Amino acid sequence: MDKLDRRRFLGNSALAAAALSLPAAAYAAPGRSSVVSTTKGRVRGTVEDGLHVFRGLRYGQDTRPHRFQAPRAPEPWSGIADATAFAPSCPQRSDRYASTSEDCLFLNVWTPGPDPRAKRPVMVYIHGGAYSSGSVVDPLNYGHHLASRGDVVVVTLNHRLNAFGYLYLSRLDPRFPDSGNAGQLDQILALQWIRANIANFGGDPGRVMVFGQSGGGAKIATMMGMPAAKGLFHSAATMSGQQVTASGPLNATARTRAFLADLGVPERDLGRLLAMPTEALVEGLDATDPVLGGGVYFGPVLDMKWLTRHPFWPDANPQSNHIPMILGNTLDETRAFVDPDGPKVAGLDWSNIAERMAPELRIDIHPEWVVAQFRERYPAYTPEQVFYAATTAGRSWRGQVIEADERARAGAPTWVYRVDYQSPVEPRRGAPHTIDIPLVFGTLDAEGSITGTGPDARALSGKMMDSFVALARDGNPNHGGIPEWPVHTLPDRETMLFGTEVRVANDPRRWERELFGRVPYIQPGT
Repeated sequence: MDKLDRRRFLGNSALAAAALSLPAAAYAAPGRSSVVSTTKGRVRGTVEDGLHVFRGLRYGQDTRPHRFQAPRAPEPWSGIADATAFAPSCPQRSDRYASTSEDCLFLNVWTPGPDPRAKRPVMVYIHGGAYSSGSVVDPLNYGHHLASRGDVVVVTLNHRLNAFGYLYLSRLDPRFPDSGNAGQLDQILALQWIRANIANFGGDPGRVMVFGQSGGGAKIATMMGMPAAKGLFHSAATMSGQQVTASGPLNATARTRAFLADLGVPERDLGRLLAMPTEALVEGLDATDPVLGGGVYFGPVLDMKWLTRHPFWPDANPQSNHIPMILGNTLDETRAFVDPDGPKVAGLDWSNIAERMAPELRIDIHPEWVVAQFRERYPAYTPEQVFYAATTAGRSWRGQVIEADERARAGAPTWVYRVDYQSPVEPRRGAPHTIDIPLVFGTLDAEGSITGTGPDARALSGKMMDSFVALARDGNPNHGGIPEWPVHTLPDRETMLFGTEVRVANDPRRWERELFGRVPYIQPGT
C-alpha cells in the first residue's frame, strides 16, 4: 500500500496509535496477523489468544471535508490496510481519549475465525455518553470475552457526536439537510458495512444484533424508527438507554442558535462553520442550553427526512415491532449521576431534600409531595435513600417503562431486566448506571469496572453474557443457566432481576411506577 492510500485508510496514524492514554500493549498486542478481504480492499488484523482482532477498520470517509453532511462510504484502496490499532474517537469535551479527530468513522471486530462458512451471530455495540461523548476505545467495551464465550463476532463502532453529529442546521440553511441526524446516519452506514462485509469475518449478516448502554441504547431505540435502518439488524438490547421522544425541530434550532452565538457565527454566514478549526467547535459545546439550562443538548431531531416520527410516541414504531428486544435498567441508576460524596448529598436531610431533588427528577412534579409519599411508603428510608429511589424512578426508569409497555401493547417480543447486583467495590453506589457494561462484556477486571471479580460477579456476568448471546443467536434470551425468562406482558410486567440471586418478579416497583405515571413524560433534552 502506498503512503497516500494508507493515510486515507487510517487518517492520522499517529493519533490512531494513541487512541487512549493507555500503554499500547493494552490494545494492540503483537502476534500472528490475519488478513481479510472487504468490498473496498484487504485488511490486516492480529491473532490474540485464538481470536482474530481488527482494530480501526474504516467504514466511512473522513468527515472533516464534509462537515454536517451524511457520511460517505470509503474509497477502495490497494494493497493491505493495517487494522491493528484503535483509530481516533470523535472530538468531545473530555480529555479521556488522547486521540480524537473528525476522521472517526471506524469500527473494531473480534471474531473466533474469519471463515465465511461459520455464519456466527454478530453483536454490534454502540457506546453511551448521551449523544455528546464516549467511545468504544475503552477497556470496558472490548469484545474478547464475549466473542470467545459465545462463539460470536463482536463489532464495536465510533461515530460523530455532539455538534459534529447532531447540530441541526437544516431550517437555517438548506445546504445541510442531514445535519441533525448525521450521527445516526453514521451508525446506519456502519451497519451497511457489516451487512456487506461481516461474512468474511465469520459472521452471519442475517443475524445481526445491536446492543448499547445509556446513550447507545437511546441511539438504537431511535434507529428502530428510522426507515433507513430497516432490515439492517435483527435483534436489539438497550441497557439503561431509551429514547421515547426525539428533539423537536424548533428546540433543536434554538439550540443551534445558542451554539452559533457562543462561537460568534452569524446565521447568515453558516459557511464559516466549515472552515473553523475542530477545537473551536468543541469549545462551542460550552454554550448554555436555551431550553434546559446547563450545557447545550444535542441529539436526534424530528427532521421529517430521516426521522419522521418519535421513536416510542404515540406508540412503539411498527417498523421494528417484529424485532426481539431486551430492555434493561439498574436498581440505583442515579447513584452514578449524583455523587454520594458530592455536595448534593452531603448534609442532605428532610429539610432540604425536596429542593435538592427537584432538578434531578427532570419532570414537572411537586417535589415536596414526592418526598412525603416516599416517607409514608418507606418509613425506614433515610433522606439519601429517598433521594436516589425517587430520582431513579422518576428520571432514569420512566423511558424503559414506556417502551416496554408500548411493545407489550403491540405484542412485540420483549424481555425486561433490572440489575440488582450491588457493587462490592463502591458500596455506596449500589447498582448504578453503567454497572451492566462489564457484566455483559465480561470485562470485570477492566479499568472503570466496579463489579469486582469475585465468584458472585463472575457467575452473574456469565448468565448475562449468555442471555445476550442467546438473543443474538436465536432471538430469545433464555438459556439453561437462568430461570425461564418470560416475555414482558401487561398487566404482569414480568422482569428478570439480575443479582446474586437471579429470579423473575412481576411488576417490581409498581408503586413507584404508578406514582410517577401521574405526570406526562417528555424525554429530557427533547
